[in-house]
This record gives sequence, structure tokens and C-alpha cells, in this order.
Amino acid sequence: MFTQVRSASRRISPPEGDGRQVLRVVYVVLEPQYQNALTQAAAAINSGEGELAIDLCGYLIEELRDGENYAQFQADVAAADVFVASLIFIEDLAQKVVEAVSPHRDRLRAAVVFPSMPEVMRLNKLGSFSMAQLGQSRSAIAQFMRKRKEAGGAGFQDAMLKLLNTLPTVLKYLPVEKAQDARCFMLSFQYWLGGTPDNLRNMLLMLADRYVFDGAAGERPELTVAEPVVFPDQGIWHPLAPAMFEDLKEYLNWTESRSDLGDGPVVGLVLQRSHIVTGDDAHYVALIQELEFRGARVIPVFCGGLDFSKPVNSFFFDPLNPDQALVDAAVSLTGFALVGGPARQDHPKAIETLQRLNRPYMVALPLVFQTTQEWEDSDLGLHPVQVALQIAIPELDGAIEPIVLSGRDDATGKAHTLQDRVDAIAERAIRWANLRRKPRQEKKLAITVFSFPPDKGNVGTAAYLDVFGSIFRVLEEMRAAGYDVGTLPRDSRALMQLVLKDPEAMEGAPELAIAHRMSVEEYERLTPFSSRLEENWGRPPGHLNSDGQNLLIYGRHFGNVFIGVQPTFGYEGDPMRLLYSRSASPHHGFAAYYTYLEKVWGADAVLHFGTHGSLEFMPGKQMGMSETCYPDSLIGALPNLYYYAANNPSEATIAKRRGYASTISYLTPPAENAGLYKGLKELGELVGSYQQLREGGRGIQIVNAIVETARQCNLDHDVDLPSGDAVELDQEQRDAVVGAVYRQLMEIESRLLPCGLHTIGKPPTAEEAIATLVNIAALERDDEGLRSLPGLLAESLGRSIEEVYRGNDAGVLADVELNRRITSTSRQAVGAIVRSLTGRDGRVTLQDSFGWLWRTLERFGMRLPSPWLRVCCAAGFSQVNAVELDRLFTYLRGCLELVCADEEMQSLLRALDGNYVLPGPGGDPIRNPGVLPSGKNIHALDPQAIPTRAAVAAAKVVVDRLIERQRAEQGSWPETIACVLWGTDNIKTYGESLAQILWFLGVRPLADSLGRVNKLELIPLDELGRPRIDVVVNCSGVFRDLFINQMALIDQAVKLAAEAEEPLEMNFVRRHALEQAEVQGLSLRAAATRVFSNASGSYSSNVNLAVENSSWEQESELQDMYLQRKTFAFNADNPGEMNQNREVFESAMKTADVTFQNLDSAEISLTDVSHYFDSDPTKLIQNLREDGKAPASYIADTTTANAQVRSLSETIRLDSRTKLLNPKWYEGMLNSGYEGVREVAKRLNFTLGWSATSGSVDNFVYEEANETFINDPEMRQRLMDLNPHSFRRIVGTLLEVHGRGYWETSDANIQQLQQLYQDIEDRIEGVEPRP
Repeated sequence: MFTQVRSASRRISPPEGDGRQVLRVVYVVLEPQYQNALTQAAAAINSGEGELAIDLCGYLIEELRDGENYAQFQADVAAADVFVASLIFIEDLAQKVVEAVSPHRDRLRAAVVFPSMPEVMRLNKLGSFSMAQLGQSRSAIAQFMRKRKEAGGAGFQDAMLKLLNTLPTVLKYLPVEKAQDARCFMLSFQYWLGGTPDNLRNMLLMLADRYVFDGAAGERPELTVAEPVVFPDQGIWHPLAPAMFEDLKEYLNWTESRSDLGDGPVVGLVLQRSHIVTGDDAHYVALIQELEFRGARVIPVFCGGLDFSKPVNSFFFDPLNPDQALVDAAVSLTGFALVGGPARQDHPKAIETLQRLNRPYMVALPLVFQTTQEWEDSDLGLHPVQVALQIAIPELDGAIEPIVLSGRDDATGKAHTLQDRVDAIAERAIRWANLRRKPRQEKKLAITVFSFPPDKGNVGTAAYLDVFGSIFRVLEEMRAAGYDVGTLPRDSRALMQLVLKDPEAMEGAPELAIAHRMSVEEYERLTPFSSRLEENWGRPPGHLNSDGQNLLIYGRHFGNVFIGVQPTFGYEGDPMRLLYSRSASPHHGFAAYYTYLEKVWGADAVLHFGTHGSLEFMPGKQMGMSETCYPDSLIGALPNLYYYAANNPSEATIAKRRGYASTISYLTPPAENAGLYKGLKELGELVGSYQQLREGGRGIQIVNAIVETARQCNLDHDVDLPSGDAVELDQEQRDAVVGAVYRQLMEIESRLLPCGLHTIGKPPTAEEAIATLVNIAALERDDEGLRSLPGLLAESLGRSIEEVYRGNDAGVLADVELNRRITSTSRQAVGAIVRSLTGRDGRVTLQDSFGWLWRTLERFGMRLPSPWLRVCCAAGFSQVNAVELDRLFTYLRGCLELVCADEEMQSLLRALDGNYVLPGPGGDPIRNPGVLPSGKNIHALDPQAIPTRAAVAAAKVVVDRLIERQRAEQGSWPETIACVLWGTDNIKTYGESLAQILWFLGVRPLADSLGRVNKLELIPLDELGRPRIDVVVNCSGVFRDLFINQMALIDQAVKLAAEAEEPLEMNFVRRHALEQAEVQGLSLRAAATRVFSNASGSYSSNVNLAVENSSWEQESELQDMYLQRKTFAFNADNPGEMNQNREVFESAMKTADVTFQNLDSAEISLTDVSHYFDSDPTKLIQNLREDGKAPASYIADTTTANAQVRSLSETIRLDSRTKLLNPKWYEGMLNSGYEGVREVAKRLNFTLGWSATSGSVDNFVYEEANETFINDPEMRQRLMDLNPHSFRRIVGTLLEVHGRGYWETSDANIQQLQQLYQDIEDRIEGVEPRP
């Protein structure tokens, strides 16, 4: 549990009975550095001989979450004379402060609040000076403060600093008495910013003298108050220097006079002045000493406000050449954003400063909201608020390396050194800095590729990336830039063969090229943590990545570049070991690999190639690694670069926070529309014929043909087809049948799918970007003031696009056809702008092809319609709003340039040179084109900023549709919905999935004045219009790591609903919680536990591991894995730990009648990754329910503007038709060769996973897969030649599907598969084929 320190440890009381007058002071602050200085100040007054004594008690703001602490705080405030607060920017706690202090404000003799949220600032009161009307008063000082407050937290504090210097000008506008009181407030602020025990002692004496003891002269104590000792607003501080420096040249002269400094890199440090002046600087001293001990030079800068970009700009650049940075790396020790600290941040200003500096920028973390002991004992690691303020928000500036810097003493509050963490920060900062200094010819780079599941055909696994093709291009670029890459093979396939050694070798050592044989002695000597691995793996070398005597490092050297294969996790063949072991660890071979990179070969940096490996998912704390956390131990001091898919910000963020990666985003392949093929294409032609001949006798014949062809295409699973002859139907009924079939065809045809694999450094051509732009144009963008293209086209015909979508979804033939016309016209119009900006090489050019002609004609008063307007008019949309259309296409032009930009390679080269990589959001480029261009250091978002208002509105639409469908199909309200929350989905959609859960519960999220969502209110039942629906929420391990604040929000929402005194038939949450509380003997709040995930530091249910490795016998084993690993409960009342609570989980799941997941972007669907079926509880719920009834399973598809709620089986069918069985998809994949066969094998295996967890895969999917990939002799041979190992997996999966009873087929098909499997085995083993 976090922040359990009681305030008694910060209570200073004078001796009783000494006759002195006592001043009672209560303070509450964000950070602890003032604690010790205030304690010393009070102790100094009490130990003196004066007539005044101080009774002092203090609180850290986070401690007020604890009920006992808050009650004591209220009691202390009730007895206080003076109240002091600073940096209160957490709204729910700010409200608690206001609620505790407001009733006593008029009685308090003085209340001084330094920069905080407005409601806390309004508590200020010194005599006639008040901020009660902050934002409303017309006084000069109030107007000044209101304007600065609106500018944000950093601007406000800096403005107050300026006010100290301009006070006489402001005070002349005020009456004398008010002027004096306002001066006292600013004087208090000066004392506070000064921060020394003497300054704080004089602040207390001044407040006592002016506002507490104001009686007759003979009745008040004699107090001597000194003026504040003022420190520079910014400067350079070194613990060995005689004074602070305000001039860079003076500091450099002082360092030159020192004989004890090395000639290593220069590291710039950013410090908080408050730590320096309060004497709470042990962690600063330790890091400065460690850096200098290792040969580096330091420039430690500070500022008094919250805008740390000012000292960076002032002191990190060469005074003789102001455009040249003086430092080789920058490390902020504040733990906060560069501009704004814990208040409102200004990320654009920070990025502008860091771009100018152009150096790696690390942000180390002093423990603020927890003590050292709490951090060490916690599996979660960092306090949730600390994760938000000190990791997530600095990442928006481009920060990397969130390593804990210092601990906090629970008695004094002072920071103390965590020497192993200081060592890690110093060494890693120097390694990053040395990338600038070392010549390219000498730099060593270890490129690491992945292999999962462990099979020869899977070496080079990465999401939608041609790994070896990309590596080959990277090596070519590095050679051109001056790196030693040795002798390169002729092409990427030859490169792959060199790494694999023999691409047809049998699985098993030594099938890959062996770069190094590491003896056990060398391994144990260079791997200090190796003994900790023996609990799970025995003595080294073990049996993984081993020949029985040595540990084997697989890979091949190319000059100073090593291409190595990361060992697999180790549990693939036996996931039950991981299931029952909370002390899991990497195996010896995994540890030896990273030991080799850093300590044997001596790499300067490692580049993890593609999404994703295992390092960052190794056991350890969720955030804030200690030296015993395996990601920290494994990466050591190596700078970690990581190519990561731009559409996966959540797992990229885990790589950043747990593996210390500087990510570089890459695009997924260009999207294309799935199109129609085979029987579906024939069906489309029949529908077209019907529209022309629908009213004659020929129309009846065509309907019969449509029905027959639809059955052959298995569309009868999705459309209710008539069993009799179409002659029995009237015109309206025939139209309805054709409309329903047409709708399904258009849904398949327009589905976006990534074609082929992306290659680093090879951006899409302009033509390839059309489908992406069409989908960008399909969304309303209120924030940019842009209309959607379909919306504009529909309105030109007097229709709304929502109305058209509703008719389309209902299968109304006219609306399906209109929707097709709108879609077709959108594609043609976007094609027109693309062609106008495409050069002869097929790439985007910034010059319009015919722009000169239009401009010439405009000079003569002639304005030609734009190409896109001409397309719209020619298609029958002549009344389209030309102004809105031009505004939209101007935006699309910018998007096109971003889609086709090429920054992925250059960002890597910049990072290797020790430069700053521009940060950018990850996510779906269709929803958020700000993701583009790729090549950015991916960040997530401020976790406290979701769900947004737009997300809440979108969530309501989806939830209402789901409930409406469930009622239509089942005839009753759903009582409990089992939901899954994903990290990436919520980043991409800004919290739509989270908002859906709140809407199920009938709870409204509320944002504070800083836009942070941390409050809730129940929506009244009469406004909600339906019962509150119970939920069981299973959060992915990544969601748990990134959004623990939102888990608390959901838990609070559930308990809010459970405790609402409402009719049980209108509140299923309360009804179920009361029943469970009675049965299990629990309190209502305990029974209302509904938020679950993995244990801290653990990910997934491992069902995917079992399925991918065929290491399970019965479905019950998979369900037990889920129950063992996904039933750790989260409790907002105790957020510091997650304990297993399987009984409550099972009792809640027994009531579930619906399962629900979300799809939010086109490139990742149900069969693209294993995570979706890994978290599917459909069959599990069926086994738990007393009636044995399978729950309805729904998937919300928000990949297009027309959001859909489909059943799970409908979604799998759509996914299979548009990808696995679609020639456009599999041909695109197979064009990538080796990797493409692996992609086909993966999707087939993931389809098997859905059969195992849900039973929602239709027989025809496997039958058609067999027909496509097995029964076609040419296709068989092609797959065998490209990647025999992955082809073996395809054949093996089909045999497994049949063997498990998921696929019924002919004996001839099975015999053919069995023979084919043997033939592949013979070829892999080198056995001559039988004649």
C-alpha cells in the first residue's frame, strides 16, 4: 500500500508548561523536500529563548487519500492558527483540502497558498488580502494573477516570481492596508521559495508578528524578523563550488581550475532549486559525484519556477557559439515535465527547446509519493500519481530512461541516495553521451531480431514488418553514413540465409549461425544475477540456447554490426511452469545473450528490430525498476533503440518504461480495400444486374441466382435467405433480400486491410496511400473544424450520413446503393488530389501538377473547379459545399505528405549519433494523423486525461447499440457484461472502451479545470432510461501498467453503483453484489470487486502460449490458465497491491450473459494477434454458469465512421473473408517471401485459438483455407519453397483443428494433409523424396 506514513512523523510540538505563546501551523505540500526545512525552522524557534513556540504538523497531499490521515488533518486544521499549502494540483485531493479548510478560513489568522489549483488558491487570506474572488475580482493584483493562472501552472509561478520584482508598480494601485497585506503575501512567497530553514523560520515569525499576535504591545511576544535571503531565479549549482553561478563562463572557468576532472562527455543536469535551498540535495550530490568519478563533466542547472527550459537555454549552449550545445546528454532530476512541472504543461515549448538542444534527454525519478520501503516492497513499483506526473507526462516532451533516482525517508521526508540506481543513471547517461563522441567507423551496434514461437520459420518475427528486408536497407544506409558493416550479401534473402545458416535445417541446435560459445565460467563471472535464475532453470548452461557445455549466442557479425537472435521466453513448451510460478525469470541462455552484447562483444547500443520481443515483459515491478527487476538487469547499461509499430503505443510504452527503450515508430503497410473475389465477385455482378432489371421477370431469376450464390459463399450465416423460390416474394421482399446481401458484400469489399509487409526506409507511394486518406476523410473532425467527405456528399442530396448509414445497416437497397456511391466518389475524389501531387516516380511532390495553370487563369478572373470538386459533380453530387470541400482537401494534402514522408531511417541514424528523437503519439493514423510521419519516439498520453468528451459520446453510441441488439435477440436486458480493456485501444480512441464501461454502469466521468478525469457522478435512473448493467472488467497487463488510475476510476464507479439505494430490478450491480456478499460473507464493497488483471509484472493468460505451441490437451486446461493468471483484483481503496481473488471473480462471471471486446483500427483485427482470443472468456463463462448457457459474444467495430456491433462469429467470418481467404491479402503477404508464409501460418493458428476459447469459428473457414493453401498444387509448392518451416505449421494446424473436433472434412483431405506433413518433414531433414 502506498503513502501509509502517518503525519505524526512530521509533528513538532513545544515543551508543555513553558509559558510561551504557541502558534499552531498546519501545512500540506506535493513534495517532501520542505518537510525537513520546516521541521528545522520550527525546532529552531522552539529551542530559542523567545516568547513564541511553534506547534507544527505537515502532510503530503497523497496522504490525504487515507481516511485516518484525512480525519487527523481535519482535526489539525480545526485547531490551527495558520494554514500553508503549495503545488496542490491533484483535483480530487485539492477538493478534500478545500472541504477541510473552508469551514475554518474566516477563523484562521493566516492562510497562505502558493501556486495550486484555483479552488485552493482561493483559500488565501492575510488580513485584508484575499483570493476568494480569484478570477472574478477587478483589482489589479487579482487581474494580474488571473491572467497568469490562465496561462498555466508554469507561467503562473514564473509570473509570481516576476511580480516579486515589480511589486512597487502593482501595489501603487491598492489602498495602503491592502498593499501591505499583498506585500506580506509576496514576502511569504519569497521566504517559501528561499526554502532554507532560516527563511522558513522568518516566514513563520513574520506571519505570527503580523497576523496572529496583533494585540497591544505589552501582550504580544517580541519577534525579530529578518528579510528573506534571496537566491537566483536560475543558475548553476555544484556541491563543491563556493557559491551558485549565474554566469556560464564563470562556472566553466571554475571547472577548468579543478585538477580532479576527467575529459569525458559533458552531462547537463536539471535540478529543482527547492531541493538545493532546503538542503534536501543528497541525491543531487551523489549523481554529480558518480558522473565525475566516471570521467564525465557536469553542468548542474536549476530554476526557481516550473519552466526548466529557461536554464537549459541559458546554460547548456556554448557561450561563444550560442547555436552549439555544450552538453552531450541532458538528465532532468526533477521528475517532472520540462515546462510546467506538476501543473499545466507546455509540451510544444519543451520540444522546441529540446530540438534545439538535440541531445538525448533523460528524466530520472525521485520518489515523491512513497517511501523507499514502500517502493521496494511493492510489486507495482511506483505510485499511480507518480507514474502519471513523472513518467507519462515527461514522455510527451521526448523523455527516455525513467529510472528511480532517490528514495525518501519516512521520518524526515528527505531524499536519500539509492546508490545502485545512481550508478545505473550515471553509466547509462555516459553511454548515451558517448554515442555523440565516438566515430561512426568505431561504433558497434547489436541488431536484435525475435523468434516466436520458437521455430526456424519464425526468426525475424515482427508485426507487419519485413524484418530482413528492413535490416538490409539499414545496413546499406549505415555503410553510406560511414559505419563499418563489413561485406554485405547481395540482397536481403542472402542476409537472412547467413543468419539462419541453413534455412532448411531441422529444428534444433545448431540450426542458426553461432556467433559465440560462452563457457559457464565466463557466463557466471559476467552475469552477477545468474544465481537467481537457478530456482527456475537449475545450474547453467541448461538446455535452452545450449550445447550441453556452453551457452550459445546465435547470430552473425557484419563488421561492427551484430545481427543476433533474441532467445525465446523459455516457457513456450511448458506454460504451466509460468502459470504457477510468481518468481518466474529469464533462462540462462536469455541472460547470456545480453551479457554477450554488453560485456563480451562490447556493443555501444542495441537495436531491437520490430514489434516485439520479450525483454520488456520479463518479471519485475510494473514501473520504476529496481536492480532486482529482470528488464533492468538484462539491458544493463546498453542504450536501447527499438523499432516499434506506430499503431501499438501501449506496448511501445512498456518497452520505454521497463526496457529503457528509445522507440522509433514505423508504419504498418499501406491499407487497401479488401475487394471481392471468386464467388463474392460473381455475387456483386448479380446484384448490379438486379438493380438494372429488378422490376421484370428477369429480376426474379436474378434473385434466385443471388440466393444460390450467397449460399455457396456461406453468406447464409450472415443473411436470412429465403428457402423458396423468389417468385413467392413481392418486390419489396426481393429488394430486402438483395439489399441484405448487398450490404454484406459492401462490408467485405470496403474493409481495409494492410497488404504485404512494411520495409523500413521505404514509405508508401502516393497511390498506395489512397485508401488511408479515404478513411481519414470519412471522419468528422470537430476539433479541426472539418466535415467528413461522406457527410458533405450525403448533405448535397438533402440526406444526413447518419440516416444513410442506418438505412444501409438495415439492408435498405436504395441506401446500400447510395452508400456505395458515396464510398466510390470518395475514393475517386481522393484519387484526384493524389494524382495532382504525384511525380513521375510515384512519390508525393510538393508541387501541384497543374497548379500553375489554375493560378494563371485566376489572374484573369477565371476560377476552375478543383479536381476533387469536378469528381463529386460528375458523380451526381453537384450541390456539395465547395468551401468545406476545399478546406477538407487542404487538410488531406498535408496528411498525404505525412503518410509518404520517410523519417524512419533518419531517426535511427540521428539516435545512433546521440541526438534527440522527436516525440510523437502512437496510435491509428486514420483517427489521429498526428501519429505521422513515422520515425518518432512514441509516447502514449496523459493517463489522467481520458476518457475525453468525444470518447464518451462515441462510447454511448456503441453501448446503446449493443444493449438494443441483446434485447432484440434475447428479449431481456443484459445483466452482466464481461469486458476486456486494452492499453493500445484506449490510447488510440482516447478512452472509448473505458467510457463504455462507465456508460454500462450509468456513471458519468467528470474532468477538472486541468482536463484530468478523476471524479464521477451517478446518472439518475430516469435520465439513464434503463437498469445499471453489471460489468466484470479484465484489464490486459499493459492496460494495468499504463492506466492504473483508470482502473481505480472503474472500481470507484462500480462501488458507487453498488451502494446506490435503488430498486434491485433497475440496478444489477447492487443486486449481484448483495447476493455475493451474503453467500461469501463479505462486505458490500468487497463483493462489488469487478476490476481484474494479471499479477503485477505479469502479462496475458498464457492461453495464447499454449495454443501457439500446441501444449494443451483439454479446453479445461486453457480455462484454468485464465483463472489462475487473470483473477488478481484491483481495489481503489488499496491501490498499492493486487491480490488474487478467484472466488469473487468466478461468482461475478457466473452472472455474465454477454462478453464484449473492441476493434478500433483496421490493421489489427481478431485473427491478426493472439491477444484477443487469449483474453476471451466465452467458454469459461459457459462452464461457470449454473445453466451451462453460452453467453452472447459481441465485438464493437469502430474502425470506420459507421460503428458496428457484431457477434463474435460474424466478426471472425468477416475477418477470414477479408484476410486469410482473400487473394489480395495472401498474395500481398507472399510477395514478401519467407515472412509472408509465416503471416499466413499465424492467422490460421490464431483462428484455431478462437475455436478453443469460444467455438465461434465456422467450419467453412477451415475448409476454404484447406482448399486455398493445400488443394492447389502450385500454392503448395510455392509455400514449401518460400518457408518450409511455416508451411509445416500451416499443415500441422489444419491437422490439429481436425483432431480437436473443430473442423469436419473428408477423409481424403486428412490423408493428404498427413502425407504432406511427412513430406515437409523429410525435406527439412534432408531426406530424399520417395519416388
